[in-house]
Amino acid sequence: MKTYSRKAALLLVDIAIINFSLYIALIFRFDAAIPTNYLNIYLHSFVALTFIKIIIFMTFGLYTSLWRYASIDELIQVFFAVFAASIAEYVFGTLLSMKQPNSVYAINCMLTLFFVGSSRISYRVLRRAKQVYFPNKEEQKRVLVIGGGQAGSMVIKEMKENPDMKYLPVAVIDDDKRKYHSSIHGIPVEGGRNKILNIVDKRQIDEIIIAMPAAPKSEISEMLRICKKTKCKLKTLPGVYELIDNRVSIKQIRDVKIEDLLGRDEIKLDNNSISKYLQGETILVTGGGGSIGSELCRQIAKFKPKKLIVFDIYENNVYDLENEMKYIYKDKLDLEIIIGSVRDKNRLREVFAKYRPGVVFHAAAHKHVPLMENNPNEAIKNNVFGTLNTAQCANEFGAKKFVLVSTDKAVNPTNIMGATKRMAEMIVQSMDKMSKTEFVAVRFGNVLGSNGSVIPLFKKQIAHGGPVTVTHPKVTRFFMTIPEASQLVIQAGAMAKGGEIFILDMGESVKIDDLARDLIRLSGFEPDKDIKIEYTGLRPGEKLYEELLLAEEGIQTTTHDNIFVGKPLELSFNEVMMKLKYVDNSMQDHADLNKVIEKIVPTYKRAVNEAAVGQE
Repeated sequence: MKTYSRKAALLLVDIAIINFSLYIALIFRFDAAIPTNYLNIYLHSFVALTFIKIIIFMTFGLYTSLWRYASIDELIQVFFAVFAASIAEYVFGTLLSMKQPNSVYAINCMLTLFFVGSSRISYRVLRRAKQVYFPNKEEQKRVLVIGGGQAGSMVIKEMKENPDMKYLPVAVIDDDKRKYHSSIHGIPVEGGRNKILNIVDKRQIDEIIIAMPAAPKSEISEMLRICKKTKCKLKTLPGVYELIDNRVSIKQIRDVKIEDLLGRDEIKLDNNSISKYLQGETILVTGGGGSIGSELCRQIAKFKPKKLIVFDIYENNVYDLENEMKYIYKDKLDLEIIIGSVRDKNRLREVFAKYRPGVVFHAAAHKHVPLMENNPNEAIKNNVFGTLNTAQCANEFGAKKFVLVSTDKAVNPTNIMGATKRMAEMIVQSMDKMSKTEFVAVRFGNVLGSNGSVIPLFKKQIAHGGPVTVTHPKVTRFFMTIPEASQLVIQAGAMAKGGEIFILDMGESVKIDDLARDLIRLSGFEPDKDIKIEYTGLRPGEKLYEELLLAEEGIQTTTHDNIFVGKPLELSFNEVMMKLKYVDNSMQDHADLNKVIEKIVPTYKRAVNEAAVGQE
């Protein structure tokens, strides 16, 4: 009903404009002394001319456009409609011998164009004026846009065209000095990044939007480090690699995530080498429902495998993954979901015998350090003997490659979990010496956002109003995103010759305390004021500092900037099997597994009384 009333109002306005413009044109032409014959022509023809012009306006869609969003396109539409109506008016007068002077038609056309165009954009102009000069501070968010390029321009334009979004752009920041003292859609460019804090305070900014999708992540990270000093809500556009057809929309703006603060640029993959060993191959991913396993499946699916087999004991995760993959790939991906445990060698043999996978990614593992300290038997069963079972099946059924997903905690381990992963590395390195299958391990640090990582825990604690618990103010960890880790695992598999331990470049270590404080700020709160931080002390088996992976003896570079390779150990398979038999017997006899593992893994030194460090 409201739409019809608006159309009716526009119709009445146009009727008035059509007749008023013609009358004013006559006044201008004859200096207000309109001759009687021309005035009579006007009086006898205005009804017919009004009808003709309104029909033409309708034909050009002047009553179907949403004029609240009127822009140059709509004004062009008005121009052609008015021009066509003026030609019709001239033809009408000529044919019926009711012609006005030619100058009257020209003046009338210009006046009609001005008044009709003004009537169309006046609604938008008034709304904009109200926003700028009489803003509703309770409803609108005052926005600072960082980035004066095409993306920033499109974001500002969309904000101005959609006032219902409650965004009011008030300033732009850009490091390009050529843009200083200019404006983008009427919004001033007020300087570079050094002006951010000043402008936020001066302009009473509520929200900052970083509109730099083509910028390197290191550049985005630097901007965020400055912006997080403010109390503004931070948002950003995704990178160009995430945009569909490189199109920018305000709908794509998302909250800044903790990953954005790491400043790590996108991993560059050698797609040719990856395709050679994945495309057209049957791939098995154990632990395929987990954080790393499921992302491995997503990345592998892009390379068009012959068949992708997801093997996991936990059905809920793989059920979700199956639905996701079917939705994306439909019948273009041959996906097989298999429920089973790597502890069950008979179940594994059934799978290997039936599908004969050419490449195996072994991601199934227990990974939570404190839980495994209290349940060492389960860690050994899953991480050690589960790896042995899977590796032996890969060897027996002729897999081409076997890639073990390992961890930096296997380096000089201080906990059961790390020690069992080191034993798993020993298994695959020794297996490589007696098998045609290429066995390799890929070692990396903590994964942001994975199940059980600190980020989901911190988010839950913040959602409950705090406190956020950090083990120690000085504790540091290496971090990588789930896609980064998975992509590099796949890339390392392409490089494998057999027996290597590939080590992923994790960048600089990050203080967990800084991570917690950043996450609190990104959630719109002030650390220690709105959300408290409590230090609880290191948990059993935890280190204060994880060891720098690149410092390991024998590290060598590879053809990929983010992947390094460790020197293979001189371990025979028989020697490793004797050690595993010793571990198995010790488990049966309920021996002290820590002492047993110390004999198997010489670098294992159990952390003792480290929990007290957190109370310093």
